[in-house]
Amino acid sequence: MSLQRPNGNSGSSSSHKKHKTAGSTCVLSSSADDGVNNPELDPTQNGVSTAKRRRGRNPVDKEYRSLKRLLRNRVSAQQARERKKVYVSDLESRANELQNNNDQLEEKISTLTNENTMLRKMLINTRPKTDDNH
Repeated sequence: MSLQRPNGNSGSSSSHKKHKTAGSTCVLSSSADDGVNNPELDPTQNGVSTAKRRRGRNPVDKEYRSLKRLLRNRVSAQQARERKKVYVSDLESRANELQNNNDQLEEKISTLTNENTMLRKMLINTRPKTDDNH
């Protein structure tokens, strides 16, 4: 079944039913080639609802929607947990890399400091000594 707007062409060979919804008349057609993929006739895009419009919800529908929402929430929560695991794993990996890099830099600082101290001592020892008493 598809939803169509009445256009005055009642000579069509497919069966049509008129139905009043929300103050406008709609024609329901059971023809297979009546523009099912046409966005102009799609009830979700033009704001016209399908055949049944109820004030209250059916308890079965409420339960179905509730279970559907619960399932979506569970799937979403599981996906969030997986994303968090990947994120934490990446952070731990990055922390390890940075720690290793920091250790290497500290070792290099120590080596360069020792080299600097040694070179300063050599410089002092190679300077000509002057006698200040003369």
